[in-house]
Amino acid sequence: MRNLLDQIVAHRSGTLLILALAAFLEAYGDSSFQAALYRSSGMSRMIALLIGAVSLVAYGLVVNTPRWDFGQLLGLYVVLFFLLAQIVARVRFGQTPTLPVLFGGTLIVAGGVIISVYGK
Repeated sequence: MRNLLDQIVAHRSGTLLILALAAFLEAYGDSSFQAALYRSSGMSRMIALLIGAVSLVAYGLVVNTPRWDFGQLLGLYVVLFFLLAQIVARVRFGQTPTLPVLFGGTLIVAGGVIISVYGK
């Protein structure tokens, strides 16, 4: 698995793909825990907790297995996580971002661009 991920992240588009996958797994895992704690009970709660745990373990493996300088990619990752977390919140919970979230998200995206462009 390590060699495959190393080959994928050797290309800029592959790095973006793996970072997006990691951000999705993290956001989905977190949302599964939220669903388990506040929106379910009984067996569905246990299933949501299990899905959350599996998603977060997969996230950890995806983000830590490749040989890359994750610190250099952190700005891009934070942007992807913010965007995918908003999509997951909308799809899973019907939550629409508020004006403060949109404004803060604009700052997150701007910060990610600054880190990605000037942090090298």
